[in-house]
Amino acid sequence: MGNGGGPRCPVCGGELDSLGRTLDESGASLVDGRVVTTPAHRAAWESFREGGWLSLQLPPDLGGQGLPLVLSTACEEIFNRASAAFMMLPTPNRTAAAMLHRLADDEVRAAWVPKLADGSWGATICISEPDAGSDVGRIATRARRDAAGRWRVSGEKCWISFGDHDLTERIGHCLLARTGDAVGARGLSLFLVPDRHADGTRNGIVVRRIEEKMGLHGSPTCVLGFEGAEAILLGAEGRGLQNLFEMMLLMRLSCGPQGVGVAVAALETALGYAQERRQGGAPDAAPVPIAAHADVQRQLLEAAARVELARGASLAASVVMQLATDAPDAEDRRRWSALAQFFLPIVKDGAARCAVDVANIAIQVLGGAGYTREWPVERLARDASVFPVFEGTSGIQALDMVHRRLWRDRGEGVRLFIDHARVDAAGDDHGAVLRRALDRLERTIATFEAMQGSAWDAESGAEALLRLCEQTVGAWIATRLIRGAGDTDAARRIRAAACFALAETDARAEALAALAVLGGDRLAAFGDLVA
Repeated sequence: MGNGGGPRCPVCGGELDSLGRTLDESGASLVDGRVVTTPAHRAAWESFREGGWLSLQLPPDLGGQGLPLVLSTACEEIFNRASAAFMMLPTPNRTAAAMLHRLADDEVRAAWVPKLADGSWGATICISEPDAGSDVGRIATRARRDAAGRWRVSGEKCWISFGDHDLTERIGHCLLARTGDAVGARGLSLFLVPDRHADGTRNGIVVRRIEEKMGLHGSPTCVLGFEGAEAILLGAEGRGLQNLFEMMLLMRLSCGPQGVGVAVAALETALGYAQERRQGGAPDAAPVPIAAHADVQRQLLEAAARVELARGASLAASVVMQLATDAPDAEDRRRWSALAQFFLPIVKDGAARCAVDVANIAIQVLGGAGYTREWPVERLARDASVFPVFEGTSGIQALDMVHRRLWRDRGEGVRLFIDHARVDAAGDDHGAVLRRALDRLERTIATFEAMQGSAWDAESGAEALLRLCEQTVGAWIATRLIRGAGDTDAARRIRAAACFALAETDARAEALAALAVLGGDRLAAFGDLVA
């Protein structure tokens, strides 16, 4: 029994778990105002660049390979299986390149996109501030023109993954700043703020500190000060949030394979351990593998089901997002986009909680051993803890589902999903489970639409509604997996996970539907809690 000898990592070339372990132990450091990475960072980054993994989606004329988004999503899972901390570096590169390809002028596009595609330059996304996290309308960072007509940015940004490092020649910060006098999100514009000028001299950017975090130690999370830094306006002034939208959507999609990759690493460890660790059984016989016990089997099946459904949702969302861009008819693109908007909160939150829950299931299966650093699951649990927080907390994803997807968009995305999934809800017993799940979701959605004049009631049940949506999408994925699986060992494992998911769907969905519409009276005692 042990935790070595696993598959090889396509990024670092070594044992799949070694990169995550090494980066967790060594991290990065702040030296003389600059973030200094480790030899493991540099070796992994060079291997990743040389493999062409940054350029999968980009068009060939800008140094890309022109491959489908769903392929990129599938690859991201494997890389996050190796090290989610490392993958905090290339994701902004890839997503910024896609945004600049669409948004930047010819000069900026030609200068930046190929460099981001080959990894010689880096990128970040800079939204959050000390007093403006998800409430972007309160961003205080300002951009003004100087006497020469150049934009200058001043302010402070926080929670910037790889906000500074020594792995690339140049870093471009994709930054929201306030221009003009408009308040709220309407006053924000989008800028590209290079950390260095074209001649190699430093721009006006200071690394205030690297955050000390529970996990993801290999990803330096920086607080950056912008002190009159020269900036390039991207798109129209005052439309910063809209212009940053594409990059934000792609980064939110990347949360799917991130969570699944970490969950897969935890599940594989737990499965191997459970078949080797012997405990219990008849007292007059040799102990049995703990995988023979019913509760362990339940936990492992639950973990496997969570992985397969989160993976399926991520891949489905990737296909839908591609169609929202590439469908030849404008109305079809609009409808695919509405469906993508429904899927993304489910992908982000579902995969995040999948990683947290499966990592903790693995600790339960390993028992005390899972709490030690001899095994990787304690690190995976620490890394996964932040997944339901960044790119919008679970609560914010739930409010987005209610306020935007249901009320503002009049439920178009969820109804498109229901209509699409009903095609698979006919026929056998599996289809019957899916049909009941869709009916239940449809009734709950109708109740929420009737709550539009009572936001308090709706918001108190928003988290349960989001999870009900996740459960229903999972039932659709499970039904398709059962019917589409072949007769290989891998297919049988997938089918086993999907059958377990459907076996629990009615009970879980019924409880979530009841919680979603319970109303705001459940919060009446809060005043006593804080008195």
